[in-house]
Amino acid sequence: MRIVVVYREQSEHRAAVESFIRDYERRTGDELEIIDPDSRSGANFCRIYDIVEYPTILALGTDGSPYRVWRGAILPTVDDVVAVSYS
Repeated sequence: MRIVVVYREQSEHRAAVESFIRDYERRTGDELEIIDPDSRSGANFCRIYDIVEYPTILALGTDGSPYRVWRGAILPTVDDVVAVSYS
């Protein structure tokens, strides 16, 4: 399972997202993939997965299809994402 976090560093959600990333990585030992939607590759990624709201966290299956998507300012708990990432 591939877990991707899409967010803008220059946003009001930055502190919450970066805290979530640190907590997830500390608890699991796994790194999350971070995507900047304003970069060229990030814009393409957002277009492919129809991401228009930030932050967005995606759990992608091995074939690249979205398994679970969390959108918006209310982030999931680390436990929710851990449960999906190890399923």
